[in-house]
Amino acid sequence: MNYDHITNVLPYTEPFLFVDELTEVTENGVVGTYTFLEDSYFYKGHFKDVPVTPGVILTECCAQIGVVCLGIYLLQNETNLPPRGMQRGMQIGMSSTQMEFLLPVKPNEKVTVTSKKIYFRFNKLKCSVKMHNTEGKLVCTGEISGMFKTSAHA
Repeated sequence: MNYDHITNVLPYTEPFLFVDELTEVTENGVVGTYTFLEDSYFYKGHFKDVPVTPGVILTECCAQIGVVCLGIYLLQNETNLPPRGMQRGMQIGMSSTQMEFLLPVKPNEKVTVTSKKIYFRFNKLKCSVKMHNTEGKLVCTGEISGMFKTSAHA
């Protein structure tokens, strides 16, 4: 299934967009992928001669796929706002995160993020997220919460 109606309204662009594809989206969760390309800006200094994806970037990838994409899907269904209106009138803020990092992610590595909704109420979404590498090994896991604000008149 094609989920361009979600990815097209993400409020991010290169070099800070960490969503390549969504493979599953339901009211209870999201599955998506991203490949960390070797020419990404953050590899130049993290770490010298042995590049590893910073944990904050892994967290951001999990947040974009697991919370923001799911939040857009839930808000589109709840408010019936057209995608373009959502893009102009949507504000997003991360409200909390708790992550555990288990394996490094190296340049050119593709990851899959799986998110499960814990709750969505009063425009606050809390999700359990997991990131796996192409070998199916768990890279990181945790919980991320975000707040969404929409305005139909923006």
